[in-house]
Amino acid sequence: MSTNFEAGQELKGKVTGIQPYGAFVALDENTQGLVHISEITHGFVSDVSEHLSVGQEVNVKILSVDEKAGKFSLSIRATEEAPEVKPQPRKERRSAPSKSVSHTEDTTGFNSLKDKLQDWIEQSDMKR
Repeated sequence: MSTNFEAGQELKGKVTGIQPYGAFVALDENTQGLVHISEITHGFVSDVSEHLSVGQEVNVKILSVDEKAGKFSLSIRATEEAPEVKPQPRKERRSAPSKSVSHTEDTTGFNSLKDKLQDWIEQSDMKR
């Protein structure tokens, strides 16, 4: 394992392979690391090959080094400035148009269910 690389270091690399979960990037002739799909760019990435291609040179930042396993975790998005997030305008809540109901009108809904409940209970008792 090469000791020339350490976490936090930024350098150029070359994409050597693309997988559904990320891309492998060569840091030198003997060392390569993985850029996980979530570290390719700011925002959502559904297909790595839409953003990277084999042979492409990219700037990467070493996120972590696993000396025992000989693995490097890399990030491309850590080398880029995050896009400015514009605050979304708040949607105004629309209230339902008010309806005035007089007590003399025949209303339906829960009141009619309440009235029918006793009838249903009696019918259920008769079937037993």
